[in-house]
Parts: sequence; structure tokens; C-alpha cells
Amino acid sequence: QVHLVESGGGLVQAGGSLRLSCAVSASFFSIYTTGWYRQAPGKQRELVASISSGSNTNYADSVKGRFTISRDNAKNTVYLQMNGLKPEDTAVYYCNSLLRAKNGQTISTSWGQGTQVTVSS
Repeated sequence: QVHLVESGGGLVQAGGSLRLSCAVSASFFSIYTTGWYRQAPGKQRELVASISSGSNTNYADSVKGRFTISRDNAKNTVYLQMNGLKPEDTAVYYCNSLLRAKNGQTISTSWGQGTQVTVSS
């Protein structure tokens, strides 16, 4: 059974910071790759940042230089450090992971409940 929980959202003023966590629990599986996504009201869900098994990272242009994705393999957790937050960063943030077992089997997680990030001007 796979459980994925996002946390760390909240209300912050423009220019502030938040750190989101994506914790995955799954017997015999560990995080292979993870993407952080966000969905603002009336907009489609978009990929914000991703991290590979080798810790290669990619970012949407809108967050480059402000957001940092990282991973703690021992905790099966991926973080999104968000600095210099802007009102346009307001959205529900979700993570989604590809998990891999030692035998090479991979499974994808389902979407979690998300965590709300609200940036006031």
C-alpha cells in the first residue's frame, strides 16, 4: 500500500518563504523521481519542479532561482523550498512520485490531497 502526503503550505506575505514536504510510505519501494505540481483556481495543473533518481533537477521558468527541490532518500521525502514567494504562486501544491523497488519494479503514486499555499501582496 502506498501513501503520499504533502504538507507545509500556509499563508505568507509576498517575499516570504515556505518549505513543502512530500512524504511517501510504501513497503519495498523508494522514491525514484518526483515532481511538484501546482494548480491555481481556474487554471490547469502545472509542473513546477522535478528531481530524478540521480538528483538532477528541473524547474519551470516561473520559479527558477526562487524554488529548490531536494530529496532525503533515508526519509523517502522530497522537499520544495520556496523563497521570494509572489502572489501568483498562490495555488494548491501536489507531488507525484515514481517509486522503484530493488528488483526494478516501478509504480506511480496517486495524487495526494495537496497543500494550499497562499501568498498575500
